[in-house]
Formats: sequence, structure tokens, C-alpha cells
Amino acid sequence: MSSMRPLPWVSPVLYVTVLAAGLYAGTAGLGTTHAAPFTGGLAALFAIDLLERRRYPAGTPPWPAVASLCARVALFAVVAAADGSGLSRALFVLVPFTACFAFGRTVAVVLAAGCAGLVVAGYELGPGRWYTDAEQVSDLLMFCVGLVLAVATAAAAAQERRGRTRLEESHRRLAAYSAQVAELSAAAERNRVARDIHDDLGHHLTAVVVLLEKATAFRERDPGQAQRAIDDAHRSARRALDDVRHSVRTLRADPAPFRLSTALADLVDGQADDGRTAVTLEFTGDESGYGPPALTTLYRAAQEGITNARRHADADRVRVAVALGETEARLTVADDGAGFPPGREGFGLLGMRERAEQVGGRVELDSGPGAGTRLTVTVPRGGTP
Repeated sequence: MSSMRPLPWVSPVLYVTVLAAGLYAGTAGLGTTHAAPFTGGLAALFAIDLLERRRYPAGTPPWPAVASLCARVALFAVVAAADGSGLSRALFVLVPFTACFAFGRTVAVVLAAGCAGLVVAGYELGPGRWYTDAEQVSDLLMFCVGLVLAVATAAAAAQERRGRTRLEESHRRLAAYSAQVAELSAAAERNRVARDIHDDLGHHLTAVVVLLEKATAFRERDPGQAQRAIDDAHRSARRALDDVRHSVRTLRADPAPFRLSTALADLVDGQADDGRTAVTLEFTGDESGYGPPALTTLYRAAQEGITNARRHADADRVRVAVALGETEARLTVADDGAGFPPGREGFGLLGMRERAEQVGGRVELDSGPGAGTRLTVTVPRGGTP
């Protein structure tokens, strides 16, 4: 794990300040400055900073950070020993400052105490009793203040960077979650459109196919009957087109309230076109308290059940019964057709089960070869997706 990069301008500013003070002290005779180790040490510090930033742009790993910190401390000592102005001691405030970014605040505080101890030890090794010299005591206090400010500044900057990093990570996660939600929403919408196409267009096209088959069968024997079947097929195709236009308008504007009783009555009335399958409707109960998703689920199930009975089961009679109770609504579509063996369910039944599950309902199917088919869909009162 890499550490954070310290503020890039702090070290160069301090290096330039120390360089200017040391050269001025040497030229003005205010102290003895050894130019070669002094300027060479500062140049080496500049080089370490530059190489580290290029090698580790995001942050130096722990062990390289330890090595570079030790190299800096050694160079600080060299520069301080060669500086006649005495200002180079300020370089040591960079030790806890840099360590705070690389290793945390606790390590920085320990190193700051160590730097203060080294300065005190240097005074103790010097001549005289330094603690009686107001200038040396003032220098020590200012150095300690500099250490405290360095640690505080580094800790605040590191915390701000960590907060910014967490915020950026949260933004990345939010963007990823948004992309996932958009993808799931698109998939759900595709499934919904697929179910609607199957239920609406599939139903009408089935009627058209049945009527055209009837027209073909009666073309030679009864041309009038064949023509009536063609006319009925034309009307079914027009209804399919009207449904498509209605669906487009619904997507562009707020739809009118859905009434299950009206929709089922229209659906059953439209089955008289083929003249072959008799469809009856029994409707009891109150629709209030049932949400549009639940009522639409029942309507789509009736539509699919009638379509399957006419197209696949070759049924003569289909009975549609709806009972809206206090706690749940039940739809039953029963036919006297050929039936089918268990396990043979197509896309229509799959979509029906998906719709029912979305509103907390269930689908039951009872069928067998030659025994007709009984479809039962139950949804709870107030069912919503």
C-alpha cells in the first residue's frame, strides 16, 4: 500500500530559504558556511524529491519511504553542519511533516519529539549552559513550535486528502451502481416490452391467422363465408394497429385509468370474429383497492389464456371467470381443448408468471392431453410491483 504524497511546494520553499540564508551568512561574514557540502547537500535533497515524485507519483511505498526519509535526515545533518547561519535546523521540521503523510500522525509525533531531543542534545554538547542563554532557548522554542505546526499542517492535509479519496471512491462506486441500475432498468423494460408485444400483437395476430385459415378452408365450398372471414381478419388487424398506437400514446402521456371489467368485456367481444370458439365472461367483485399492475396482470393472463385456447388447443368453448375479493383476486380461464402434457410452457406462460410474481401473485396450470386446460391466476389486493 502506497503512502500519500506530501504537499509538493513545502520542501522546495524551505530548501531555497535555507540556501539563501546560508549563502548570505557566508558572504556577509555572519558565520562560517562551507559552500561545497552546503550547496551539495541541498542539491541532493532537491534531487531526492524530484526522483521520488517521478518514481512514485501517487505515493511512496513504505520501505522506499523509510529509505528516503533516512537519506533526508542524513543530508539535513550535513547541510546543518555546513551552514553558518544556523537556519538549517529548520530542515528537521520536514522529518515529522513527511512522516505524517507516509506513516501517519503517531509516527510523526514520535519523530518530532526525537528531533527536538536531538537539538537539545546538540545544545548539551556545546560549550556553556545553553538554558541560561535567552537566544538559544528562544531558538529551541521556535523550533518546537515549527515541529508542532508541521505535524498539525501535515495531519490536516492528510485528513483532507483521505476525505477527498473516500469521496472520489464513493463517486466511482455511485457511478458503477448507477450504471448497474440503468442496465437492470433497461433489461426490465426490454422484458416488459417483450411481454406486451407478445400479449397484444400476439393475441391479434393469432386471430388474424385463425380467420385466414378459415377463409382458405371455405374458399371453394362457401366463398361468402370465406369473404366474411377475410373481413373479420381485416378488422382484427386494424385492432392490432389501434393497440400499437394506443401503446405509443401511453408511453408519451399519462394513460387513462385502467378498468379490468371494461377491458375484459372488449376482449371477449372481439373473439366473436372467428365464429368457431365461444368465449364467455363472468365478472364479480369491486376493482377498487387493486392497483393497475395487479389488474393488468389479470387482463394479460386472460388474453394469453384465450389466445392459447384458440390457437393451440383448438377449443370450442372458453370460460373466463374473475372474482375480486376482499383480500385477493382470482382469474380462471378454462377451455375444452386438446390440452398439453406438463412441462411444455412457452414464452407467454413465462411472461405471465413473471407478471404475477412482480405483484406478489401466483399462476397455476392444470392440463393434460385431451383434458382441456384450466389456468388460474391469483393476485393479492393492492398488489404493486
